[in-house]
Amino acid sequence: RQGEANQQPSTWAGTRPCKRKATDTEEEDEQSEKKYRKCEKAGCSATYPVCFASSNERCAKNGYTSRWYHLSCGEHFCNECFDHYYRSHKDGYETYASWKKVWTSNGKSEPSLKAFMADQQLPFWVQCTKPACRKWRQLTKEIALTPTMAMSYRCGFVLILFCCAYLVSRVAEVIDSWWHSMLILPPLLKDSPASPFLAAYYPDCVGMSPSSCPGSGAELRDGSLGCLERVPGLSPYFQPFYQPNECGKALCVRPDMMELDELYEFPEFSRDPTMYLALRNLILAAWHRDCKEVLTPQKCAPHIVVRGLVRVRCVQEMDRVLHFMTRKGLINTGVLAVSRPLLPERYRSKNVIVIGAGASGLAAARQLQNFGTQVVVLEARERIGGRVWDDASLGVTVGQGAQIVNGCVNNPIALMCEQMGIKMHKLGERCDLFQEGGHMTDTAIDKRMEFHFNAILDVVAEWRKDKTQNQDAPLGEKVKEVYKNFLQESGIQFSELEEKVMQFHLSNLEYACGSTLDQVSARSWDHNEFFAQFSGDHTLLTRGYSALLLRLAQGLDIRTKCAVQSIDYSGDVIKVTSSKGSQWTAHKVLVTVPLTLLQKNLIQFYPPLPERKLKALNSLGAGIIEKIALQFPYRFWDKKVQGADYFGHVPPSPDQRGMFGVFYDLDPQGKQSVLMSVITGDAVPFVRDMGESEVVCECMKVLRQLFKEQEVPEPLNYFVTQWSKDVWSQMSYSFVKTGGSGEAYDIIAEDVQGKLFFAGEATNRHFPQTVTGAYLSGVREASKMSAV
Repeated sequence: RQGEANQQPSTWAGTRPCKRKATDTEEEDEQSEKKYRKCEKAGCSATYPVCFASSNERCAKNGYTSRWYHLSCGEHFCNECFDHYYRSHKDGYETYASWKKVWTSNGKSEPSLKAFMADQQLPFWVQCTKPACRKWRQLTKEIALTPTMAMSYRCGFVLILFCCAYLVSRVAEVIDSWWHSMLILPPLLKDSPASPFLAAYYPDCVGMSPSSCPGSGAELRDGSLGCLERVPGLSPYFQPFYQPNECGKALCVRPDMMELDELYEFPEFSRDPTMYLALRNLILAAWHRDCKEVLTPQKCAPHIVVRGLVRVRCVQEMDRVLHFMTRKGLINTGVLAVSRPLLPERYRSKNVIVIGAGASGLAAARQLQNFGTQVVVLEARERIGGRVWDDASLGVTVGQGAQIVNGCVNNPIALMCEQMGIKMHKLGERCDLFQEGGHMTDTAIDKRMEFHFNAILDVVAEWRKDKTQNQDAPLGEKVKEVYKNFLQESGIQFSELEEKVMQFHLSNLEYACGSTLDQVSARSWDHNEFFAQFSGDHTLLTRGYSALLLRLAQGLDIRTKCAVQSIDYSGDVIKVTSSKGSQWTAHKVLVTVPLTLLQKNLIQFYPPLPERKLKALNSLGAGIIEKIALQFPYRFWDKKVQGADYFGHVPPSPDQRGMFGVFYDLDPQGKQSVLMSVITGDAVPFVRDMGESEVVCECMKVLRQLFKEQEVPEPLNYFVTQWSKDVWSQMSYSFVKTGGSGEAYDIIAEDVQGKLFFAGEATNRHFPQTVTGAYLSGVREASKMSAV
């Protein structure tokens, strides 16, 4: 064999590598001490170290040296090899100096000789891929490991240094927990899949080697996203890592820092998180490069390219990190269907019942089933989807519930669209405001009134800073008060048109809250804005949310027309009873029904829910908006709207501001002629008892006023939603009532006795009111149920 086969292995059990005669005299003992020297690192198990470097003829190999340099238990280099690279008159100095130059230009850590030895001189270790073997082998120092080699390596195909029981003992030590604490330098990966994502960081701060990241440097450390352009085929909506100096982006991680839940799960990495960060960053990058296939340890391990025995430890830790990230829904999520459980058996609940087949219920059921848990979903309706309900009767897909994605960067909806090959339509920013009479509002007036509208909300935000829940007030009341004071103090008099434009913006605020402003908390109306929100494009799901939920539901055991009447969780096994008397049992139950149904006690709980949770449930409001969609024989609005995705309706008076405030063009390609509008605020009770044709008549009056200069044809077809009358919803989305707070969302989300769990948009404090928030709450609860 080539390489360094003449070296003798170090001894791990306290025996010497070669026999010598026992001595009885002190003189012979002194000579023996000179022949062998222990590693001076306290706790190192290497009784007789071996130099791995063998860089020159004077190398001590397994003999005596004046000093051993410790990299790990089992990896040392002698003083002679140290001198070979460190002393300027020695042959190896130029090699070290060249490496040092690259390291200092790219990295932040000290370019010590130990770092050089770990990065350049340690031999690689590789695991045999033969199922009958799977043993770890040490390559000769000259052989550089690549992911391709790691994926295909079989014993005998590549020259190895040793192939004996001694190797097994060395690997066995690495697996022991104490071994990591004896590691002098953390592992820094070469050519990590995360490298293109993190070019703006110092590589050694994010678990990568500065010697293999030539593209990183100061010019990229300005927080720009240009580095992501280096990842071929990457969706622009996939930005899993914060860039330097960047903040406030949802579902984003700091690649140079562990999150709190990571520290809780992996406390052993709290002092030096480098190994964890290297593995987590690699996994996240690999997932976002290909989110259509399950990411497994077998796919990740070959990309752990690092010299030394620490690679064995990294591959071992990879399993734990990958399982944790899978359980948390950071990877292996979305609409993936799996052939075998993603998590080991210890993470699987025995069986779970999910009540409700909306976005949150389906998300949780899909996650749990993929983990390997037996799941049954009970749905009261004849269909799945809950408040997601798409209509295709008008020639295009129209969401009777949600259809817009607000902020696509890192949004799980964008992830599922990527997995399914669905393209979303990016909504433009232009929204011209039309007045009744047909005139288009001057954009300067619109911008001016939008500025004053935002200034009013800023004053409300300043007012609430030192206010407690008991000092809360209705948002509508505070807005009127601030507006009135501003007009009095400034002496400004707005024109009649400007007052109407202000009403348009207030109508939009009622759309966002799902309620009239007199019910909404001035203190907490935008409570979620204190958390990082989804950024980037707002898009229209032209195929509707149903396409995603139908895929999520594939392969799940869903029982429709099963309205749950009671849940008895008093015993070890939970009993769920339907209104028809059918009964199911489970070890854990997830409740995902809309907020209104819990407020109205449509499900009886035995024992009753904690008082704290009931109080939180009643501190939130059940917001309602309605939609109207109209199909026309031709696109009469095109000439005036000029390709915009939507246009606004300036209300003629404050009491009409909720009637059809915005019209959306639902066919961006311009082939179909469908408009959709919303009914909000006080207009909702106004239309509640109207017939569909009456609501359409009111809408047509508005459109004929907005396009007064031309003929507006009668609609060919239409629909009007009635969410307020839907027995199993009775609402659109939640809001914080006056006197309430955002904390209520967290309280509603709390499990009861580790048996009863809750999901839905009204349990997501960070992302309420959205399908995204509902979906993420289901993922969150699946993770909790797998951990409890």
